[in-house]
Amino acid sequence: MRYCTQEVLERNAFHGSMEAVKSVADRLRAMTGVVGDGARLVDNTLTPRQRTRPRAAINDFLSTTDRDEQNGFANLCKGLFSMFRNPVAHDPRIKRKVTDDEFLETLTVASLIHRRLDVAVVGP
Repeated sequence: MRYCTQEVLERNAFHGSMEAVKSVADRLRAMTGVVGDGARLVDNTLTPRQRTRPRAAINDFLSTTDRDEQNGFANLCKGLFSMFRNPVAHDPRIKRKVTDDEFLETLTVASLIHRRLDVAVVGP
């Protein structure tokens, strides 16, 4: 919420949703030191490569289930960027309405991602 409190108070769903999503990118960069944005940032921080532990793992990454969960989490993060941030970032505000419900959904998904990142283990 600290990333979009002002937008929430102003009932600015358009910019608030963008700020909420940008908070995930900021968090991934801060946790890992990796630069980038969107899907590329997710791939470089969360997506496992060749069964090797990703830079930020949300579980022990020992079993097939762990690897599947990690992949799903990475896909969820990519989906957050492509579904909620990219349209708002690329379409003019007058052509793209973000409803209060959509804003709440964006906040919910971002919150879930942050909660999982709270317990992520960061490695090399």
